[in-house]
Amino acid sequence: MANDGFRVQQIDHVELYVPDRYAAAGWYEQVLGFEILRQHEDWATDPQGPLMLSSNGGGTMLALFQGKAPGASEEIGCVLVAFRVDGPGFLRFLERVEGDEAPVYDQQGERAAPRVKDHRKAFSAYFCDPWGNRYEVTTYDHGYVAERRGS
Repeated sequence: MANDGFRVQQIDHVELYVPDRYAAAGWYEQVLGFEILRQHEDWATDPQGPLMLSSNGGGTMLALFQGKAPGASEEIGCVLVAFRVDGPGFLRFLERVEGDEAPVYDQQGERAAPRVKDHRKAFSAYFCDPWGNRYEVTTYDHGYVAERRGS
């Protein structure tokens, strides 16, 4: 391996296909706290361009493209996008999506509770957006969550 100093600094964005970029942006804001990045919104004036969202001012971004969403298909789209949160954030996320505040879905587009898994070192919640894109919210604050969930 060449040691020329090149290293990727971070993931810039993940591209997703949805039938309506602005409707999808509303869901991503409600469920995951992503907001439209106004400084890049002009890209969305092009029907082929992305609507850029971020939860942290552009450090982590989603690029929403108009198009066929994966739905229940395993062959279309990325496999899964995982977002990291701290222990309190994980519990708040579960409260949000298990109530009526912010619905999540299964791959068939049916409203469903997230599937929570105890990985013994981490907890993860698995779910989909209304268009079948798959997500995970994970925390490595295992003890904090286990104590409060009675696990």
